[in-house]
Amino acid sequence: MLKVDAVFEKLERSAARYRVPSVSQKSLTQGRPFKILIATVISLRTKDAVTGQASRRLFSRASSPSKMAALTEAQIRHLIYPAGFYRNKAVRIRKICRILTEQYEGRVPKTLEELLELPGVGRKTANLVLTEGFGLPGICVDTHVHRIANRWGLVKTKTPEQTEMSLRKILPPKYWIVINRLLVTWGQNVCLPLSPKCSLCQLNKLCPKIGVFRRR
Repeated sequence: MLKVDAVFEKLERSAARYRVPSVSQKSLTQGRPFKILIATVISLRTKDAVTGQASRRLFSRASSPSKMAALTEAQIRHLIYPAGFYRNKAVRIRKICRILTEQYEGRVPKTLEELLELPGVGRKTANLVLTEGFGLPGICVDTHVHRIANRWGLVKTKTPEQTEMSLRKILPPKYWIVINRLLVTWGQNVCLPLSPKCSLCQLNKLCPKIGVFRRR
């Protein structure tokens, strides 16, 4: 089993040299948690660079739930294109903004249960809003966190939700908020899905590389 403190200490230092994921960039998410919520919806199945560009275009046109709800679906589609599934996302974004405006006085709810009631919002998005937007406890598990936590042997799970529940039991609370930012950064740049760059990884000697059959 990895020594968690040693791993996160090395990871914090090493990840600083790489670009922060779009949904964690302060230049993009000022005015959080609303911008984190919308940027994360846009980010699903979309490359990080496209997410950043699409989110900035949308926020430059509408920076609040009421302003965004006033846009048409066609306008939102145009602004977030070419994000993956941009048509469906435009529908969801407009519905989310109408709900926030009509039911929450233009504010983003601060509980996991309420966030999960919003259209198209799953546990990954809800936890990211809680942690990055409000600084509240939560573990946001996306494909990178799920993959790397299993490679490290911290968990042995088949789905991101199983990974989240397992990490909640074993991961010290001080790492809950930062784990997504660090592992997404590492997963995008070093610990790739196929042929990870183990020779460049500061954790190379510590990592058991579970399930890794080819590496660089």
